[in-house]
Amino acid sequence: MTASAALLVPLLAGSPACGGPAAEPKLQNVFTDAADEYHVPRSVLMGVSYLQSRWDSRPGAPSVAGGYGPMHLVDTRRAKAPATSPSGRAEGPAIAAGPSAAPLENASGNRSEQPADLRRAALLIGAPAGRLRTDAVANVRGGAALLAAVQRQLGKPLSTDPEDWWDAVARFSGTDDAASAATYADDVFSLIRQGAHRTTDAGERVTLPASPRVRPRAADAAKARRAKEVECPPELDCDWLGAPYVRTDDGSYGNHDLADRPRDQKIDYIVIHDTEAGLRSMLQTVQNPKEPSWHYSISSRDGHVTQHVRTKDMAWHAGNQMLNARSIGIEHEGFLKQPDTWYTEQMYRASARLVRYLAKKYDIPLDRQHILGHDNVPGPTASSIPAMHDDPGPFWDWRHYFDLLGAPLRATAEADSDMVTVLPDYAAHMPAFTGCAQAGTPCAPHGSSAVRLRTEPDASAPLVQDPGRHPGGEASTVDVDDLGSRVSAGQTFAVAGYEGDWTAIWYQGQRAWFKNAKDHPTAVGASGRMVTPKAGLSEVPVYGRALPEKDAYPEGVPEQPESPLPYHFLAGQRYATQSRLIGSHIDRSEFRDTPSPVVAGHEEWYEIQLGHRIAFVRASDVDVVESRGSGTTAGNAAPPRER
Repeated sequence: MTASAALLVPLLAGSPACGGPAAEPKLQNVFTDAADEYHVPRSVLMGVSYLQSRWDSRPGAPSVAGGYGPMHLVDTRRAKAPATSPSGRAEGPAIAAGPSAAPLENASGNRSEQPADLRRAALLIGAPAGRLRTDAVANVRGGAALLAAVQRQLGKPLSTDPEDWWDAVARFSGTDDAASAATYADDVFSLIRQGAHRTTDAGERVTLPASPRVRPRAADAAKARRAKEVECPPELDCDWLGAPYVRTDDGSYGNHDLADRPRDQKIDYIVIHDTEAGLRSMLQTVQNPKEPSWHYSISSRDGHVTQHVRTKDMAWHAGNQMLNARSIGIEHEGFLKQPDTWYTEQMYRASARLVRYLAKKYDIPLDRQHILGHDNVPGPTASSIPAMHDDPGPFWDWRHYFDLLGAPLRATAEADSDMVTVLPDYAAHMPAFTGCAQAGTPCAPHGSSAVRLRTEPDASAPLVQDPGRHPGGEASTVDVDDLGSRVSAGQTFAVAGYEGDWTAIWYQGQRAWFKNAKDHPTAVGASGRMVTPKAGLSEVPVYGRALPEKDAYPEGVPEQPESPLPYHFLAGQRYATQSRLIGSHIDRSEFRDTPSPVVAGHEEWYEIQLGHRIAFVRASDVDVVESRGSGTTAGNAAPPRER
């Protein structure tokens, strides 16, 4: 099995989706009938559909790329247009590109050919295009007809042997890059070889029987030519569109900093963002020296990756300079407030491959204290918390993403452990949200990675209050942007109590309860390390950054003022930790032609899972406590990593 194909292994018993009424006719039979009608091997049709949508139908709801149904047939006229840019401004005409801008005609957003074209499929099966957007039967028939058409275009017979369809499957990926197309086909044929079963969004169990004699052959694919700046695994379609590093007319500079990472500063984190804009707009934004920057953008259409900043340099993406200095930022084309504008499977897979590559290169642990959402990044100061971003939001499927990373989220201790990992069944878990379309308006029910927290073990109890996000004492809400009373899949917390179907955790200085029934669990037992205030300390300050001590700053470098966050880490409370680090600061006080100097301290800090966002505490203020059962799960009992 190739390294690329290994990503599929954790997915073969995919988690069930919502238990709604099963569609009629059965999707399993739909695949069989369409395969027979258009003389496509059923395993090929089902394998392609899984890579396109994981067999979900989402009737009438397009992906960000404008793809519909189980075959993700693309109607580019209906690709989602954003309402606002990441900065909150309405999108207008293309902004002026910075001096290092490359022509946008080379960007992935302008690719012309789309083999999975919905309107062409409609013509092939003689049905209205609208039916293929809403009817799974027509959608699968259209996909089968397109696959058969591609096979004929390649001059190949409509064979019953799946392996004869490898080139047609590669073409169906929609990418121009030979290596990326081969990776797509490799994934499909690895799936066919191993088999798969999953419960779809319609509540229907679908099974692809294993075909062990079928073999992927991506190793034969030609490797694409790339710009020398690109840092990507060979199986991904990647190009370079550089962000500018120039002085600006206001006397400042933009839009990133030169560095020499990891030689002068370790890279500890990868931060997952969504663009809140179309890809073309973001490729323009990242070329403007007065706008933020990030290292990579990923297209929803085909998973194409564009790199903008070298990973050794520091991009401005996280809203926290200390996290910027220690992280790589990846933007994904998507919209957190539009859950039905779903993130595409090709984008998830391209992102997972990129993150695996970067994590291996920089020795970054594949866990939720190191693979962060922008919504997990702490505000550097108390006053900055309300304005911190909240992407990729509650509809990013962290459980599926970590399956793709080859690091599945799972229980590492018994259910009554003194630590828990949040782990709802994404598709079946549908907490209420408001604000997707407009403030206060309920969002349509949708699967989510988020779990809500209350002040008491009672569904009618108030949501826990967040003094950082709501400094005036306002109550937390169920608004999609309000992180004040929720946690996310994969995050690990110290248990603060159990009562019936409810579990309490220590959360931002308070005991917070969530429903965790045995028949519908939203968390699993965890093992590892926690920190607690040292004996004699009634409270420990928590921070949004780990800075060097005062005497570490050399003459001429402005000292960064400390700003404790407005949360109370009290005696007796515990918080999970997975890393230990030394305080540091990158001096960005002036434009330089060489890497910005790093101020390295000597004082040690611990990163903790304080709430939805991480935080930092001084090692001198806390003791490290091992969870019960850690000794029996050696892989999770290691001391926190020093970063």
